Amino acid sequence: MQSQSRILDDIARVAGGALGALSGLKQEIEQLVRQRVEKFLADRDLITREEFEVVKAVAAQARTEQEKLDARVAKLESKLAKKGKSKNRVLRSKGKRSASPVSGSGEKTPRHKK
Repeated sequence: MQSQSRILDDIARVAGGALGALSGLKQEIEQLVRQRVEKFLADRDLITREEFEVVKAVAAQARTEQEKLDARVAKLESKLAKKGKSKNRVLRSKGKRSASPVSGSGEKTPRHKK
């Protein structure tokens, strides 16, 4: 009985050692795969997730700023168009009020003589 117990203890010890070795082997394989993947990605000139998120945030901020500027430009163009229309109205109304020099034949006389 005692010899059987020793054999079982030896088998358990060998199995434990094998599991420990397999665990170490698993870690080595994971590390090698990680290194290979990182090298592959570095060779392909890809970016990390963190870099992508930073660029994405910058692009969103730029888009928001662009939309604000578009709205501001539209508002200023609208104001400018209104000022232009009111200026044209003033010029037209001044033109109607002032009498233009007219010759006896009903034709306008030139303002500047050459």
